[in-house]
Amino acid sequence: MRSRNLHNNKEAFRRLRIRPRLMRDLSRRSLATTVLGQEVKVPIGVSPAAMQKLAHEDGEIGNASAVGEVGSIYILSTLSTTSIEELAQKTPNTTKWFQLYIYRDREITKNLVQRAEKAGFKALVLTVDTNVFGTRYADIRNKFNMPPHLKLANFAGNLSQLGNEASSSNLLAYITSQLDETINWNDVTWLKSITSLPIVLKGILTAEDAKIGADMGAAGIIVSNHGGRQLDYVPASIEALPEIAKAVGHRVDVYLDGGIRYGTDVFKALALGAKMVFVGRPALWGLAHSGQSGVRKVMDILINEFDQALALSGCTNVNEIQKDMVVHESYYSKL
Repeated sequence: MRSRNLHNNKEAFRRLRIRPRLMRDLSRRSLATTVLGQEVKVPIGVSPAAMQKLAHEDGEIGNASAVGEVGSIYILSTLSTTSIEELAQKTPNTTKWFQLYIYRDREITKNLVQRAEKAGFKALVLTVDTNVFGTRYADIRNKFNMPPHLKLANFAGNLSQLGNEASSSNLLAYITSQLDETINWNDVTWLKSITSLPIVLKGILTAEDAKIGADMGAAGIIVSNHGGRQLDYVPASIEALPEIAKAVGHRVDVYLDGGIRYGTDVFKALALGAKMVFVGRPALWGLAHSGQSGVRKVMDILINEFDQALALSGCTNVNEIQKDMVVHESYYSKL
């Protein structure tokens, strides 16, 4: 897809205004929250992103290590360049979730689930918006492929390589050949039958689908438009968040992915119903710049900005952030 959704993910945050409350004792603050029953130190985690060793040799291990240092959650992509087992071994202090695609061959998916459970991952994040893979023109134009020294580390043989279709995107060819267009809500039931891990559904943008997911026993929902790379003209994640939080926020955890660039964005998302946010591109930018230390720097910037936004809005913890503290810019033109 083109960049319209990517642009709108960021612009939608900029259209929101914070209504701060003043003259409150702010001397003691906490950024901690509870996610799937576990306390995390900050409500800012890192989203799944494929093939991170393309950005830096530290790859997924560097990214996850930095997330562990700040006490948050890292989501490992199925299409990672570090295996489930290696990440578990080398980042024992990081809370890890595993992002999952459902393959045409269900045994492949079942094997991934079992490995994630055995390795101590705390949740499965099922991507639900990729029955059909959106066309990524930049990947096609650049004939995207991995260099020969890298592979998809969770697989062996042909599944570990993207192939070598020189005229197109090899990622698109891989996804089209391996992922299943028939996936439907029954597959959530099947997934629940083969795992004891909580299931988080990533990619939901409507209250209707959020209700179905909650009814089927999902433990959480990540409101996300896949970084703006699937269907053009869908809502920005932050635009879709309020209706989903209103519909199911009292039943399941609701999170947000997409468009987070500043600590004030985190504040806005929490005010509109998210328990936590996840960032993708910012962590990859940090990784590309200087590996693990670059990711840590990005996380520190976001955390410090969020702490300031929390305090300057008159709050001492995330539970004090109220929905009426964030309004659309049009609110003031109607006064």
